[in-house]
Amino acid sequence: MKFTLSWLKDHLDTGATVEQVVDAMTMAGLEVEHVENPAAKLAAFSVAKVVEAVQHPNADRLRVCQVDTVDGRLEIVCGAPNARPGLTTIYAPLGAYVPGSGITLEARPVRGVVSNGMLCSAKELEVAEESDGILELPDSLAVGTPAAEAFGLEAVIDFEVTPNRPDWLGVRGIARDLAAAGLGTLKPDPLAAVKGSFPCPVEIKVDGDACPVFAGRLIRGVRNGPSPAWLQQRLISVGLRPINALVDVTNLLSYDRARPLHVYDRGLMVGDVIEARLGRGPSESTHNDKASPAPHRDEQLIALDGKTYDITPEMCVIADASGERPIGLGGVMGGESTKVSEDTTEVFVESAWFDPIRTAQTGRITGITSDAQYRFARGVDPEFVVPGLELATQLILELCGGEASEIRVAGQAPASPGPIAFDRGYVKKLTGLTVDRARIDEILQKLGFKLNGDMVTPPSWRRDVEGKADLVEEVARIEGYQSLPAEPLPELPRPVGGALTVRQTRMRNARRALAARGYAEAITWSFMRREWAELFGGGQPQLVLTNPIASDLSTMRPSMLPNLIEAAARNARKGFADAALFEVGPNFRGDQPEDQVTAVAALVAPRPPRRWDGAKSDPLFALKADLMALLEELGAPGLQVAQGQASAWWHPGRSARLQLGPRNVVAEFGELHPRILKALDAQGPMYAFELNLDAVPEPKRKGAKTKPALELSALMPLTRDFAFVVGADTPAGELVRPILGADKALIADARVFDVYQGPGVPEGSKSVAVEVTVQPREKTLTDAEIEALSGRIVAAAEKAVGAKLRS
Repeated sequence: MKFTLSWLKDHLDTGATVEQVVDAMTMAGLEVEHVENPAAKLAAFSVAKVVEAVQHPNADRLRVCQVDTVDGRLEIVCGAPNARPGLTTIYAPLGAYVPGSGITLEARPVRGVVSNGMLCSAKELEVAEESDGILELPDSLAVGTPAAEAFGLEAVIDFEVTPNRPDWLGVRGIARDLAAAGLGTLKPDPLAAVKGSFPCPVEIKVDGDACPVFAGRLIRGVRNGPSPAWLQQRLISVGLRPINALVDVTNLLSYDRARPLHVYDRGLMVGDVIEARLGRGPSESTHNDKASPAPHRDEQLIALDGKTYDITPEMCVIADASGERPIGLGGVMGGESTKVSEDTTEVFVESAWFDPIRTAQTGRITGITSDAQYRFARGVDPEFVVPGLELATQLILELCGGEASEIRVAGQAPASPGPIAFDRGYVKKLTGLTVDRARIDEILQKLGFKLNGDMVTPPSWRRDVEGKADLVEEVARIEGYQSLPAEPLPELPRPVGGALTVRQTRMRNARRALAARGYAEAITWSFMRREWAELFGGGQPQLVLTNPIASDLSTMRPSMLPNLIEAAARNARKGFADAALFEVGPNFRGDQPEDQVTAVAALVAPRPPRRWDGAKSDPLFALKADLMALLEELGAPGLQVAQGQASAWWHPGRSARLQLGPRNVVAEFGELHPRILKALDAQGPMYAFELNLDAVPEPKRKGAKTKPALELSALMPLTRDFAFVVGADTPAGELVRPILGADKALIADARVFDVYQGPGVPEGSKSVAVEVTVQPREKTLTDAEIEALSGRIVAAAEKAVGAKLRS
């Protein structure tokens, strides 16, 4: 919204400067975006008079002028053909920047004659798009008059209007708020009814869904043409192009009173009925013959912008010819068929109230953002329908002459806001401001609110005020937000104990542990493509979003692995193939609260650089080591390793699951199936694990609040190697676990260091070599004690998995 200071002073009796107006607007909640002050741009330029103009001695098209300027009489070389004695024009001194030409004036000889300045054209000063010669101004202007004053230019204030304040889209609404803020006094509204001299010959019909209220009148005998200079200048100052007097009046009132109107050339209208109705679809018909219904063709409108728009049943249409021919889109734009011109002698003036939501939807469908649509979409004053028509009539009769008919009104305006019970003490309670009752009432009354004891009724143009908190906001912003007391919040007692739950602590520890092991954290969407979700056991109908943010994010994820695979593949395509990613977050197995689980997923896409020695490592076992280290960090108990039971997206021979039992699966890990990688357009191999944090049991609470003291034995540990023959399908972990439990006091570690199948080992079996580390605590072990321990180890292995010591 733009306006000038002189325009504001038409409604506000004030002596404030532009800077004071801007400050007052800011403090009252009006967000000023920009102030364009032409006086600042043209500060160096002033009025001058040419005293003498003679031919340049060395150039046919140049003149040497003696000019009276604010700096005295100067000699200036000018190439304009209209440079002559007695001409009043604009002078630019040396050092001035000329905006239209982009040069800074310097004292330079022009064909041997030094020019001490410049005489300017309108184009060079950017006050006109084209110009022929230097400016010619009235002789009444005195030498030294600033150029901005000579042109009648003034500062333009541009500010942002919030959607809840459509009254700020009119200059009078701005003046009302500034008057309440103490910047001046709101002038009386010079509204007077224009008595009609004949009945309006145009009948008005409305469909309440399309247009609640519609008022109009005919003015005949008008003489349309260019509007007067003051009106054109006012429109130009806010960026509008003057068209003709009738149209300029409607544009003026849109900005002056936030009251959009429209004018129709009565001579181009068909019939004596104008109707506001909803658009008609292709299947609708106005024929009454049920035997042979004729479908109505699609409605279209050639609008004033020259474009053709399809009309839908959601739009409000203004139609003539007994409602058959569209001549405008209600609240948005009129049609080309009834456009007024200089030949117009009879004009029908429309003043209506259109539904904000319907108007906004029409603007979105058509792409039209006119001044009328911008205002109606925010909600104009419904009680200013007839007064706005009266004001437009006054201006048209004043500028174009003619004779006005009586006013016709169809429909009924929406009900005004109801009264609100308001305790003035609520201002202190809600804001801390100490404002006496008289000042509160003064502010509300100046803003247009009506007071009746403790009941406050908002004005018709403030439909955003719905409760007592809104009234407090009005008082606070006018009294000044700078008056709000600055008081510290009361101190709250610190909570006893930790602030994090066990799950939150585990999530934090998991992030730290995986980051410490070289993984980079990824944060991906909780959604994915449905076909991806189906590959990982998801994609159920109840997990498909009704209104997804994108077509490829349509389903809640059952696993984080597809998103990590996609991220690794995207990195590989950009030249970063060796990826190690992890994510901590939710997975969704259903649409109930208990179906959301917290998981930790990690993925490795190993693409290490080539080595000179050809040494290679198996990334699957490195990944398993990372998973085991993570479980140890989380305090997980010993878990069973189950092979051949992992989900379908894992490689069947290179994957396993960790579980506390058949029904309590804690994690799955291994190499991802090539079929899955191909479906996700990723290049393998890739290795991953996914851990269900909710399935990890909480460790038993210890009585001690601190960690136990570090126990280090002074005795040297010793190792013993055992080779056991077990079934070929026996996991190594099922052998190591009973060995560790054979004597928990002495056995510190057990590690598989070799697996052999071949000659010397029965078919269907394998030899697993285990290194057992024994740590004496109190004394050095004797040979007999070591042999006894070895026997317990062999017995534990045989009992657990049927292992036999290899001879």
